[in-house]
Amino acid sequence: MKIIDIFKKYRHSVLILADIAIILGSYITAILFLDLKINSIINLTKELCMAVLVYEIYLNILQMYKNMIRYEIGKDYIKYMFIGLISTLSLIIISRLLQLEYLGIRINVLAGIFISGMFVLYRLAGRSVMARRSALMNKKNKKNDQTEKKTQNLLIIGAGMGAREIIIAIKNSMRDKYNIVGIVDDNTNKLNKSILGIKVIGTRYDIPQIVKEKNVDIIFLAIKRITQMSRKKIIEICQTTGVKTRVLPSTEDIIEKQGAMNSLRDVEIEDLLGRDAIKLDNKNINSLIKDNTVLVTGGGGSIGSELCRQIIKYNPERLIILDIYENNLYDIELELKANYPKAKIEAIVGSVRDKNRLEYVFSEYKPQLVFHAAAHKHVPLMENNPLEAVKNNIFGTYNVVNCADKYNVERFVLISTDKAVNPTNIMGASKRVCEMIVQAKNKISKTEYVAVRFGNVLGSNGSVIPLFKKQISAGGPVTVTHKEITRFFMTIPEAVGLILQAVTYAKGGEIFVLDMGEPVKIYDLAVSLIKLSGYEPEVDIPIQFTGLRPGEKLYEELLMDEEGLTATKHDKIFVSEPMHLEMEELKEKLDMLQNIEYMDNYTKEKVKELMKQVVSTYKDPEEVNGEVLIK
Repeated sequence: MKIIDIFKKYRHSVLILADIAIILGSYITAILFLDLKINSIINLTKELCMAVLVYEIYLNILQMYKNMIRYEIGKDYIKYMFIGLISTLSLIIISRLLQLEYLGIRINVLAGIFISGMFVLYRLAGRSVMARRSALMNKKNKKNDQTEKKTQNLLIIGAGMGAREIIIAIKNSMRDKYNIVGIVDDNTNKLNKSILGIKVIGTRYDIPQIVKEKNVDIIFLAIKRITQMSRKKIIEICQTTGVKTRVLPSTEDIIEKQGAMNSLRDVEIEDLLGRDAIKLDNKNINSLIKDNTVLVTGGGGSIGSELCRQIIKYNPERLIILDIYENNLYDIELELKANYPKAKIEAIVGSVRDKNRLEYVFSEYKPQLVFHAAAHKHVPLMENNPLEAVKNNIFGTYNVVNCADKYNVERFVLISTDKAVNPTNIMGASKRVCEMIVQAKNKISKTEYVAVRFGNVLGSNGSVIPLFKKQISAGGPVTVTHKEITRFFMTIPEAVGLILQAVTYAKGGEIFVLDMGEPVKIYDLAVSLIKLSGYEPEVDIPIQFTGLRPGEKLYEELLMDEEGLTATKHDKIFVSEPMHLEMEELKEKLDMLQNIEYMDNYTKEKVKELMKQVVSTYKDPEEVNGEVLIK
């Protein structure tokens, strides 16, 4: 058995014996150095045993034998020196009290210096031996692994604690994976200074030149505290280099994942949107939800499930999750019950089309607050199945709206979409009818009915971003319908947070419009994702234009032409002017739609013709897209 293996097996005993040897050796050396006369070996042995006992007591009190020598740092070595000091002082006091013959002040002080130094030196030596052995093993493993990648030249952005943690991690265990070529930081006072031997060699504006000169393979953005806009600008610079970039998330995420190196993640499209975290009035949201029974329809979907996650944080009396798709419903139920074991959660399989099922849910649980997120949202699918959009989106909403009125719900919230504005497809037109139902019903009911309208959310089911990622991982091509097509984007948590905030401002009848920022070209998103994945668009990954899909328009609007816009207390939430709709008039149109499938000449085209009679702003996509292209 090798010496290193023996040490590992009997580590605790070996360390104690080594420390005892150091203590005894140091005292004997001090005695010889001071030429102390020895009259009694027995007394000397007793006093040396006492010295050993004192040192061992302090070593155990401070739990130094629980340390792993390989990972000891500066503060651990300071502890060893402190043990030498406190032990020396203790032995001097004991010597005075017991009138010891050999352990006088000079002997104790000199021996204490020797012991402190040896404690630190032999542990440093042990750490060095272990590090070398580990490096040799890594080198041996690397030779044996034919698939091992070459060392990557790494550039770190940010000369702060994040960079320091990453450098330590790489020096300790990833020297063969990364070669750090330098650090960049916008603080010019840090230029030419070093962190653990790694020099600050420029600012963000020098990144393209440094990447070229140093043959950089990968960039780590290692700034813990940074605004979304600053991150966006830095990533855009990195993007021009074509080099893969990874980023540190928030400080909170770093703490949760225990260290900067473990927290690094790939750049996401969210980083390029430059949207700072929204601020919410949690007190108002809390008063809205706390101790109330809340129903979320479509609670297993992208928006619905996030609504459930955020609502449960405000301690509702009970959360009712309704969804027709059992898999998603089961997933969100398990997640919430695991994270909030004391919360009352009811997962109910059911469709908003089923009046009897809705009657049961409302009569049994009597919700005070309803978030209606259940809907068919996929534009091309609904173009091919228009009657399903009418049944599910329009009459499903109508059913839930009527139950809310019948069972005295305090507030009803419709989750709407920017596609409801001047719609060019059945899905958007159906959601526009839902907004009309909500505003008309508000006039004749004690329940407060409101709608919240926003654009696309990143990462939702059917979103373009997950599709692009799959296409890139498969080697392309990345498919874009049209080079000029634009969309508004928002993260799911951001959208849901603003929904909850908007509802606190509701008085009934409003359509709240969320500030989605600037519209983004889908083509630009595709190019960014390809570059952020470390590839060159049209060289490594081709982009293919497939043509606009049925019902798709080049751009989306958040407001209808005839609507005005009023600010609220929140800078990202606005209110559109209410439409003057009467339920009796709307009911006639709904009756007409309800009889579609019983018509002898029922066709997809007939459904669309009738929808145009209900929604006056519903246009053919060719008409709208033609106007845009002419402009």
